[in-house]
Amino acid sequence: MIDALKVVAGWLGYGHPDRAQAWMDRLALNGPEIEAFRAAPASNDPPYVARPTTVAPADGVEHAHEASRDAAGARERAARDSHRAFTHLAHDVPDGIPMAVKDLMSVEGMPLTAGSKAIGAEVQSRDALVVRRLRDAGFVPIGLTNLHEFAYGITSANPHFGAVLNPAAPDRIPGGSSGGSAAAVAAGVVRYAIGTDTAGSIRIPAACCGIVGFKPSFDAVPREGVLDLGTSLDHVGPMTSSVEEAAHMFCAMLGQDRMPPWAYRDLSRMRVARLRGYFESPIDAEVLAALDAASTALAGDGARVGDATVPGMELAPAVQFMTLCPEAGAVHMARVRERGDDYGEDVRVRVEIANFLPGYWYTKAQRMRTRIVHDIEAAFREADVLLCATLRAPAPRAGLSHVRMGDREFAMHTAVTQLTFPFNLSGLPAVSVPWTRSRDGVPICLQVVAPRGRDWRALAVAQRLQALAR
Repeated sequence: MIDALKVVAGWLGYGHPDRAQAWMDRLALNGPEIEAFRAAPASNDPPYVARPTTVAPADGVEHAHEASRDAAGARERAARDSHRAFTHLAHDVPDGIPMAVKDLMSVEGMPLTAGSKAIGAEVQSRDALVVRRLRDAGFVPIGLTNLHEFAYGITSANPHFGAVLNPAAPDRIPGGSSGGSAAAVAAGVVRYAIGTDTAGSIRIPAACCGIVGFKPSFDAVPREGVLDLGTSLDHVGPMTSSVEEAAHMFCAMLGQDRMPPWAYRDLSRMRVARLRGYFESPIDAEVLAALDAASTALAGDGARVGDATVPGMELAPAVQFMTLCPEAGAVHMARVRERGDDYGEDVRVRVEIANFLPGYWYTKAQRMRTRIVHDIEAAFREADVLLCATLRAPAPRAGLSHVRMGDREFAMHTAVTQLTFPFNLSGLPAVSVPWTRSRDGVPICLQVVAPRGRDWRALAVAQRLQALAR
């Protein structure tokens, strides 16, 4: 097999036969996804096409919100922070609402590194569109946040800028790839940060660090000026201390100058479907208890809480892998050819293995994705929102390569992303909300998911969940 990989790499003009063992090891790590994909029958559904989303008007009540404008103070806190949350700090900041920006997007006057040494770290001459909209709404970038290199990973153990530390649970991963943004909020440096989310990279670090993370509907927030990873999976969204702040930031990200009525007084007649099946098998006992408690609390708030299952979800990990790996390979392969030694090893090998996945597999994956998305969306026939955990278990300990739950063992990336990436595949809005903490003091967070375009509904239900948790 190793000799075959060398031959294919040589035929493609990539070379590097000395790296064949690393490719083999990585393909073995993704073996469960690859074998499940190969065994899956071909689908007759048309290939999935990711399309931008228009957000429907909010239908709640007014919710006042005040934000501190002490950007200079936040800049000083960032300079003292010890969690390796930042790659760069602004030299001077004007008065305004302080925010941290993931170092994956252009910020005028600051270098763009994507957490890597493989790009030039050039000082940017203009803002990404979402950053410009936030500036127009009074936000001020006080620094760029650390991340898993090029946003391609879930631990934020960055080989160039240092591993981000989790302020909420120092021995646990902070999550990724937006780990620096989550840490900056969890440490109290800022209350607002921007993240990106391709397989859960907003919601996973939010859950690990015990803050709010919101992945809007696909392309509801523009990605102009944001580096790509998986072009049909990438989302930009807010990471904040509260749902109210996420709503405030989201409004500005949409380019709206006034927040619409969006909050609910209670959840009277709201239909909530708790996702069972794949979404709770396996699951940590403390996370399951949190779901039970939240379901009871939502029912007490007036919601009609029932159960739902989504058929075929066991193939979702394979479809996610066969979508993201080729898309990330398309984004990065030319750069890896030229500057592979400047990549961290874990990201480099993930890009390189795209050489060994047949192109027709990507098309098969998109046909399978169409069916998965259809089945997820079908759950809304009997529900207004869906409820599930953000992570199957509280944040894993830092340094692990695998995570055991019950009698099953998962590779770290699989264990941490399994409940988040279904909503990247489908482009649905999803909010991760802190609910409680484990016996060890690690945050346990839950997800609220709404139909595509019903982003304000997702936020409104998440706000009620947040209120019930207190």
